[in-house]
Amino acid sequence: MARVALLLGGNEGDMKRTLQTAQRLINERVGAVMRCSHRYQSPAWGFKSETLFTNQALEISTDLSPIEVLEAVQQIENELGRNRAAEQIEKAATGARYSSRPIDIDIIFYGSEVIREERLTVPHPLLAEREFALQPLAEIMRSFRHPVTGVSVGEMLDAVRTAEVVTE
Repeated sequence: MARVALLLGGNEGDMKRTLQTAQRLINERVGAVMRCSHRYQSPAWGFKSETLFTNQALEISTDLSPIEVLEAVQQIENELGRNRAAEQIEKAATGARYSSRPIDIDIIFYGSEVIREERLTVPHPLLAEREFALQPLAEIMRSFRHPVTGVSVGEMLDAVRTAEVVTE
């Protein structure tokens, strides 16, 4: 069984209900939810949005392969209203790299594996830059060490917060 860290988030619709439903579906289809963070709100990252994002981290135990986890969470995203084609149109129109969405489920860690495939990169490559991801992750796995850098989730969170203070 692999321990997998997922980050759930979105900024469209009833986020509390969407995250609860996503967690239930993940527990049913992907793996047992072992730990769950509180929900955190933050401004959009990488684009402008008037609506705050709500994020939550889960640690699950699964016997699915990394690609099977990816396929399962993408199916859950689709069922909960994510429309990647509409997002692509929005991004093309605005020139932004990201856009608003009702749900996004990212695989942050798959145990201590390092995966570099066309469809999946784990650990998530921008994790160390994203306070919105590190804050809920630190709540449930503060001492977990990044398998490439060896830096703990808590240390990454402290570093990104220090960098934000220095640059403001």
